[in-house]
Amino acid sequence: MDSEESDSPQRVCNSFSSRCRYLFCVSGDFIKVYSTATEECVHVLQGHQNLVTGIQLNPHNHLQLYSCSFDGTIKLWDYLDGILIKTFTVGQKLHALYTHARAEDAVFVAIKKEKPDVFQLVSVRLPRSPRQDVEAEEPCLVLGYISPSPKCVAFGSQGEYVAAVRDFYLSVYFFKKKATSRFTLSSSGNRKHAKNNFTCVVCHPKEDCIATGHKDGKIRLWRGFDDEKKYTYTCLHWHHDLVMDLAFSATGGSLLSGGRESVLVEWRDAAEKTKEFLPRLGATIEHISVSPAGDLLCTSHSDNKITIIHRNLEASAVIQGLLDIVQQEYINDYGLVQIELTKAAFGCFGAWLATVEQRQEKEGELELQMKLWTYNKKTQGFVLNTKVSMPHEDHITALCFCNAEKSESPTLVTASRDGRFKVWVLADDSDIYREAVGWTCDFVGSYHKYQATNCCFSEDGSLLAVSFEETVTIWESEAWELRCTFCQRAGHVRHLCFGRLTCSKYLLGATENGTLCCWNLLSCALEWSTKLNITVMEPDPRSENVAAVSRSSGGSDLFVFKPSEPRPLYVQRNICSEEVRWGVFVPRDVPNAFTSEALQWLNRSQFYFLTASQSLLTFSSKSPEEKLTPTSKQLLAEESLPTTPFYFILGRHRQQRGEQADGASESELVQLPLTENVPAISELLHTPAHVLPSAAFLCSMFVNSLLLATEARSAEEMPDDVAMEEEEESDSSEEEGDATEKAQHADHTDAGDDLQQQLSQLAKCQEKELRKLRRVDYSWVTAP
Repeated sequence: MDSEESDSPQRVCNSFSSRCRYLFCVSGDFIKVYSTATEECVHVLQGHQNLVTGIQLNPHNHLQLYSCSFDGTIKLWDYLDGILIKTFTVGQKLHALYTHARAEDAVFVAIKKEKPDVFQLVSVRLPRSPRQDVEAEEPCLVLGYISPSPKCVAFGSQGEYVAAVRDFYLSVYFFKKKATSRFTLSSSGNRKHAKNNFTCVVCHPKEDCIATGHKDGKIRLWRGFDDEKKYTYTCLHWHHDLVMDLAFSATGGSLLSGGRESVLVEWRDAAEKTKEFLPRLGATIEHISVSPAGDLLCTSHSDNKITIIHRNLEASAVIQGLLDIVQQEYINDYGLVQIELTKAAFGCFGAWLATVEQRQEKEGELELQMKLWTYNKKTQGFVLNTKVSMPHEDHITALCFCNAEKSESPTLVTASRDGRFKVWVLADDSDIYREAVGWTCDFVGSYHKYQATNCCFSEDGSLLAVSFEETVTIWESEAWELRCTFCQRAGHVRHLCFGRLTCSKYLLGATENGTLCCWNLLSCALEWSTKLNITVMEPDPRSENVAAVSRSSGGSDLFVFKPSEPRPLYVQRNICSEEVRWGVFVPRDVPNAFTSEALQWLNRSQFYFLTASQSLLTFSSKSPEEKLTPTSKQLLAEESLPTTPFYFILGRHRQQRGEQADGASESELVQLPLTENVPAISELLHTPAHVLPSAAFLCSMFVNSLLLATEARSAEEMPDDVAMEEEEESDSSEEEGDATEKAQHADHTDAGDDLQQQLSQLAKCQEKELRKLRRVDYSWVTAP
């Protein structure tokens, strides 16, 4: 990021670098740095011990980023290298962060007062110190009674004032006059003024104008607010529900607004008649950010998605986000019963996805749909294959695929409260117009009209277990015949799980009354049981281990065990304070080698679990920064090259080499030098400049790393005329080389000796190339 300072501060937890190359996003107690060109995460800034509540670019250094957190610290980062520069300790929970170019060595934060629900905007001076951990100075009060939301405070264009909104009040503090103007909207109970509450505020980057959003969907533009008696405001109204966020364009020519309608509205010249729309963004717009240059803007949504949008209101990229299953426009209406996604399951090693969605306004008016999606490798997404309306007469309680490696055709089983389970298979669905496949029902089973509560396939797919309330039934998948039943009078069975590998003869079941049972399929008897209130039970596909999460008074506890042994291999109490809803083992591409006996269950797979608040957690011994691929770090280094004349020359050279490589034969491509894993090049590209060794030391190491370790052809294998010609060239180059060596400065003698030792081990063709390199004058490298 290399551009001049901007007087307009960014206000939300997503912001751009000055040249729009990177997007910063808060994710829990991390800050992720994304490339806007590839949507790839190139850095994870890790260091805070609690939730990150605000991020801001350093207005005095465009390569640095400030962040604040509930841990009471403000951290300064070098985001290009992912390095923590300084930590300033404030000592209080920080709820929001603001910066401005006019504030020398100071930032603004929102803190909570001793009284409940009372927040203040304070100025914190950050002292200059060579130490990495620094105590910040005592906060200085700017405004009292503000909202803790980062969207409710904004700074004026020249830093002359700051505006804050809360409830029905707008407060404007003027720094020079050290005075505050307050404006109040009517809060009467009549219908006209019932929803005047302020929801967000933003200041014009060039003019003295403040825009505020409101709960009733209106936008007010305030002018003349330096006088409490002469102020005016105008209204813009399109949103039918509260305005979630506002943002001015970089020049101030347009105002952007978003809300629950999933539509981005652009108000040209802040006028009612010149508005434009970007609709169908998929979910509620939570935040809007505009890049300092004005080329890009982004919206973050309630479905964990960030949309990058060009200035002409065309969506260019989407970062993360969820799959659109319902495929209907979202209508925000408090009285409307929405379609709810209730079940989902992946099968056939990720090739298929089954989903169930339902909608029920009244008893007996159930609308039910099951959709089956196939994975498209070209688009890297799922495409709808089959849609089944009312697959059951009542709510579906479970879905499971047969994931056996030797399965002839994909198979899906659904269980329902209507007392039936159904087997769905993939069949030919071709007609005269096209060849296609689709899913159809192959078998319907039941057991004494009990409600079917869960289902599970064995590892090899030969057996299917279906629970009917307190009874577990075992079916043979070859002909769908009932083989045996298990009954445990301990409540309805809500989790089923077959053992794997050497434990494949065991079946596990967890009941709603807090009992975990293990049955032996060979003896058809109960092997063991214990008291555990299981909420999640998942087998590891690469081992015999099973992970079970139990709900306790202190939170959620994790137990890892083998079905053959009732004693757990690993126990961790209170892995999180809330309920765990889902869990899954993800096989590792390369197995780990944990030396600790307690962590060996993580060698082959990694365990992820999702909490009730939609937090995805896992067990790992590596930091998020260490998990980044070398490709991501190389991308960051390449994108950081300044656009100098040398950059354009280098870019054309790389492009020509790429075109030559594309046109080269396969045999020629094999002989190209590979520099991806060369330590010398990695050290040059990925090490910060201020800690690199001298250029004279790096030069010889860099040149040596480019040498090709190829076998030279002997003189006998070469044609006579070529050999004689090379000998003549070698003799002439030796004479020139001797004359040049005498003229070289004495500082290069050590490097020459090193090269001379290497020359004795190289072929003549490589010797000739190296002598050419030796004639090049590198004295400019060490020149002051």
